[in-house]
Amino acid sequence: MTREEKEIIVRDLSEKLANTNYFYITDASTMTVAGINAFRRLAFDRGIEYKVYKNTLIKKALETLSADTTELQGVLKGASGILFSTESGNAPAKLLKDFRKTGRTLPLLKGAFIDSGIYVGEEQLENLTKIKSKQELIGDVIGLLQSPAKNVVSALQSSGGKLAGILKTLSEKE
Repeated sequence: MTREEKEIIVRDLSEKLANTNYFYITDASTMTVAGINAFRRLAFDRGIEYKVYKNTLIKKALETLSADTTELQGVLKGASGILFSTESGNAPAKLLKDFRKTGRTLPLLKGAFIDSGIYVGEEQLENLTKIKSKQELIGDVIGLLQSPAKNVVSALQSSGGKLAGILKTLSEKE
């Protein structure tokens, strides 16, 4: 690969990393071609992009980001692939977990960048699957805000019905 080709790849990767709030770096060093293709197919079906890059190119692209990514640069050993997600921060983690249910143990999680937060190591995978997306958080907040109002309305409706029933019963007794 020529120097110009590498510069183009680094520039494109830098733009992609800067425009993506969620990306995961995985270890693809011992995966077979068939395994990588199966993983790519599953990622594509879920709207996630997966590409394998040389570590030196990833390091150069990470250096262009405004966020401090030194922790992620430390995990770049062996063959590395990057999962890009535009929808939610937990989608790639769920993809990795679901892919492993097929009996495969790879790719391993090296690190993740989620809204300027950095997660390093395979042990972070379980925590990353539990991260809620922006839409899920908004739904939770709206549900919490609506809950007290619903309780007040239902209490007033049930109390009003009881009061009317008591008054009707008392009027019929007289």
